[in-house]
Amino acid sequence: MGPLLLAATRRGLAQVVFHADERICRRALTRLEQYFGGPPVPEIPHLAAATAELAAYFAGELRSFTVPLDWSLTSGFNSRVLHALADGVPYGSVVGYQDLADRVGEPGAARAVGAAMGSNPLPVVVPCHRVVASDGGIGGFGGGLETKRLLLALEGVLPAPLF
Repeated sequence: MGPLLLAATRRGLAQVVFHADERICRRALTRLEQYFGGPPVPEIPHLAAATAELAAYFAGELRSFTVPLDWSLTSGFNSRVLHALADGVPYGSVVGYQDLADRVGEPGAARAVGAAMGSNPLPVVVPCHRVVASDGGIGGFGGGLETKRLLLALEGVLPAPLF
């Protein structure tokens, strides 16, 4: 998966950032500091819980996250879609973009669901990797298609890569 950057507030985990090299971390931390109005505080209790849960998930030992979430970085339609995803698409299953649009009462919004997935501030924990195309393809993923394939294989949806 590569390095992840986790950001949390006192309310819960607020962001998961893939491919968190030094440049990406600097950009993400600058945006978070502007949004939340202050510098990061390293000792937020939710960070330890999120780190432990993500490690257990990647080890194949966790199927459902319990760390509290801070949904501050999403709103409106995107928030509705992400909540429906988090609440209604369990480990080891997938949902189509159109089906997710239907679930939130917006049957013509399959493309907008794709945009909501791309804006997901909490990938893996809010499992946008479980949203797939209706034509049998795996669709897109902000963390990269190989990462999406690995996550789906971890959950048993796709066969594990041979190498």
